[in-house]
Amino acid sequence: MTDPELVKKMLRAVLQASKSGVSLSRLQAEYKSLTGEFIPHKQLGHSSLDGFLSTIPSVVKMERSRSGEVICFAVVCKETAHVAQLVARQRTNKKAGRPQLVNCQMRVKPAAPFMLNGRCVEQCGEGSSSVAKLPGSSATAVVSEPNVSECDVSPTLPSQAALVLWCVVLHVNLHCLSGHSFLCSPVSARSDKKVTLPSRFQKEVQAHLSRNPQQIGGNIAPPVKPRPPQSSSYNQQLVQNRLQEILSKYTNGFWVSKLPHMYRELYKQDFPTEALRDLELWSHICIVEKTCSSNPSELLLYPSEELSTAKSSPASTPSPRQSPLTRKLSGPTRLSPDVQAKLEELLAKYNSGLWAHALPKLFQDTYKTKFPQRVLDDLSLLEDVCTIDYPMPDNPKKAILYARSAEDKNRNRVEQRKPPSPTPGEPGRPLHMPGMATLLVPKEEYPSVLVVEAASTNSVVIRYIGEGYSQAQETLEDQMREFYRQDNTKKVLTSPVVGQLAAVKAEEEEEILRAQVWEVTADKVKVYYVDHGFSEVIGIGKLLELHDKFFKLPFQAARCKLAGLEPFSQDPAVLKKFEIMACGKILLAEIVEREETPLVVLYDTSQDDDVNINATCMKALQDKSLESPLQVNSSHRNASVTNVCSDGTIYCQLPSRGLSKLAEVLEKTEAYFHSQVTSEFLVSKPFCGKICLARYKGRWSRVEITNLHGSRVLDIHFVDLGIPASVEVIELREVPSPFLRELVAIPPQAVKCCLADLPVKVGSWTPDAVLRLRDAVLGSTECSVKIAKVDESKRLVYVYLYTSKEVQDVEHSVNRQIADTDLWKHQKDVFLTSRSPGKRPGSAGSSAGSSTEGKSSPLPESPPPEQGDLRQGSPASPFQLPPLLELPPVGQNMDVYVTVACHPGHFVLQPWRDQYKLVVLMGEMILFYNKMEERPFRVEKNQICAAKVDNNWHRVLVKGVLASGLASVYELDYGKHELVSCAKLQPLIEEFQQLPFQAVTAQLAGVKPRQWSEEASIVFRNHVEKKPLVAQIEAVHEAPQPWDRKIAVYLVDTSEEERDMWIHDIMSEFAKELTKAA
Repeated sequence: MTDPELVKKMLRAVLQASKSGVSLSRLQAEYKSLTGEFIPHKQLGHSSLDGFLSTIPSVVKMERSRSGEVICFAVVCKETAHVAQLVARQRTNKKAGRPQLVNCQMRVKPAAPFMLNGRCVEQCGEGSSSVAKLPGSSATAVVSEPNVSECDVSPTLPSQAALVLWCVVLHVNLHCLSGHSFLCSPVSARSDKKVTLPSRFQKEVQAHLSRNPQQIGGNIAPPVKPRPPQSSSYNQQLVQNRLQEILSKYTNGFWVSKLPHMYRELYKQDFPTEALRDLELWSHICIVEKTCSSNPSELLLYPSEELSTAKSSPASTPSPRQSPLTRKLSGPTRLSPDVQAKLEELLAKYNSGLWAHALPKLFQDTYKTKFPQRVLDDLSLLEDVCTIDYPMPDNPKKAILYARSAEDKNRNRVEQRKPPSPTPGEPGRPLHMPGMATLLVPKEEYPSVLVVEAASTNSVVIRYIGEGYSQAQETLEDQMREFYRQDNTKKVLTSPVVGQLAAVKAEEEEEILRAQVWEVTADKVKVYYVDHGFSEVIGIGKLLELHDKFFKLPFQAARCKLAGLEPFSQDPAVLKKFEIMACGKILLAEIVEREETPLVVLYDTSQDDDVNINATCMKALQDKSLESPLQVNSSHRNASVTNVCSDGTIYCQLPSRGLSKLAEVLEKTEAYFHSQVTSEFLVSKPFCGKICLARYKGRWSRVEITNLHGSRVLDIHFVDLGIPASVEVIELREVPSPFLRELVAIPPQAVKCCLADLPVKVGSWTPDAVLRLRDAVLGSTECSVKIAKVDESKRLVYVYLYTSKEVQDVEHSVNRQIADTDLWKHQKDVFLTSRSPGKRPGSAGSSAGSSTEGKSSPLPESPPPEQGDLRQGSPASPFQLPPLLELPPVGQNMDVYVTVACHPGHFVLQPWRDQYKLVVLMGEMILFYNKMEERPFRVEKNQICAAKVDNNWHRVLVKGVLASGLASVYELDYGKHELVSCAKLQPLIEEFQQLPFQAVTAQLAGVKPRQWSEEASIVFRNHVEKKPLVAQIEAVHEAPQPWDRKIAVYLVDTSEEERDMWIHDIMSEFAKELTKAA
């Protein structure tokens, strides 16, 4: 239940943080930045936000600016007058914005619970015995640890927004903060009243505050004193002179991270590391400014105002310094209304964000007009339209744009939704539901469901399986059975009413079930079992009154929609296939969209390979008469080979009615796209198994989505060409509705084949044999095919392939030509015997949409060392290591995600702060390496390169190269050791070397080093692995290489509201128990 008074207090806190007011359009985002939630005006009975604000004039005053925009101001009250005065003394307004996590599938964790244990030396007022540490004060907020006797952890909230929030919500008296000092009380003297900042606020508050480093008053946070210059080994005067020359060329500033590269290019010398630390001291030459990014190493460098003034003419007035991210170019400083409206429309389609570099082509394809180039040169023009994030600070074109309207769209989504009114032909909802809650969609991404029935794929009746759902229902029915066994509780419902809830005596096992009365006749009643999702006609004597205590559990029968089948929701062929494959089975549901009726993809995981139920039902619509003809001993002229894979399999298109029909429909679709100026065909909800369109060699082709890499990068398969590819979601288009049924009815036209009399398995084909086959047939439309055998179980056709239009005898086939050459060798290791291919025209890899599956493997230029040889070596070419990952000071906290946990003495964690940047980086690597043509690459030990592991590309360190053609690698961002083929290694280009390696090796502090048993390792792993936690830095052990660096940390699980779970306490207790048992 929403508390109106709490909403008012939080709203006042938001408005008081800005002395110039908050625009109505930005108010929701500001409110969410502090509270983690949107203003629930619909829950409070108001259809619009401004309607709600007009009812609270004691809190909000709304005025119109000169431009007509509505601005909201806080109304001063007696309790917060001192806060308003403090905010009025601010020099600058805080900048709006919010953090963006790109495809972080783990739940956001709070940095640490703020437990308030400070006490004021002088009494601050009645009832205020516990306060929090505020910026600049000497009070300390600590993480509650059972064995800690000192207040030694000090997470701070460095912003006026946090100050206002704590003052208004927790009623801290600011007068005491300015006039009195604070001390940490020992554990024994702590007050029993512990005020905890709600966990839903913590992450949002900290992310917001990291973007607003301004301090509130001079007496609260004293400025950091610059350290005195230190003696250095470099020529300081020379470096300063050269820096002035560089700054004179870049008067608008540049990233500090680019300075070493620029210096090296200009002067052929490395920029001194000591000079980087001294930049802030050279205020007469340059000014260093922190950006809104959460990474403190991302700094901007500008020429000093003194330098700019000296270089300008005496009559000219120096213009104010502006950031490259915010400076305005000459000309219009605002977008035209038409461009702004179209951009908002595009961004609304991609609520997970849109690459800035993708805007021009997407805009051109969608609206048939050019996107203004000046906007890409100055992204600050988009600040009024969208939120801009810079995961790669060195490359502004890799900025990600997020739609503001996407927030508005979900702003007032209420979890406890009002039940829909009953509709004819399907079970309705009870008319009287005292205390009845609505069933919520499970939080996990892949819940298990029992499929009950489906009259339409848009309304499939399911039951969720698991704790809080099916288990809670079983408990309820056990209680009902025990309750209604007593004679005095069996009150027959004599006059049932349609929509009324009742208890029904089931025929089997004397079960008592909850039901809703659906129809009433003279002596019969049709009821709907609200927990089981089916209806039944029973005698009226079986109806019992349902006791109030059985109303608490939500109805367990839920409904879902099958993604991709919406246009064919009641097609008989689809429903028949669904009934056979899904009804009565427990399946896995992938939630595509969380709504009242969630959009899902169902999977049957009971077989060796997961079966996509949605995609299988879609195939029921295919017209079998349009399939490629596959009769044994039949011959086909004018066959086209579209792809040759590294295992020797090929994909062919055979002349058929289906192929002609496909070409005709795709040609119509192409013309239709050219005539339409709309964004409705953009794919905004990708999911596995979805059929859509993508360009191949400039023309639209049918594709099926096979895998998702986050929210913007995905793998597809050209179903009519047999070619896999990795693309961005913006490259996909929905099939236009006028042609949807026609295209769905045409079966895939790519026939998977292999050459008869030649083996088909990985390693049996040498790369040179694959190359010879490609040279002979790929891209040719004058091939002929003779079908020798059809293997239905493997969906594979064995053929004899000819390079002419005429089918001749077997001796003249490509099969025999490949088999008779020296290129065909059956060897255990193909990596040591053949050369690597070069790029050739006409190969499958030459297309922008092709991937590595259809290519041969790159080989080392020299034989690798003998198996087990672990000789020390150096990288084959110089490698510029990324900047070292910055860690908080010892004693401070950071959010982490544990990727690998062996035992308390060795585990690997990632800082949570930059996780979304890593997701962005890996998406870029997938796009780059899956599209590039493979090239020779010499693999050596201690080399840093890119490796393909489980369809993802990782930054890795080569630990060893084996004679089998495999390499042992260490994932530098995840801390895992993998064994991969040398063919899956590629050079790591400079663009992917900017982000610090994210994997940090760690050991658990607070426990004695020992030989951990397997049981202890399992306990530790269950508590930390694949979990977001809070880490308190105890010690940092530096090393020459970043992957050898190690830290000692305390780990805290803050997932429970009531208490924090310190992992070292658990492991210490477990070790003691093992000692006692021994």
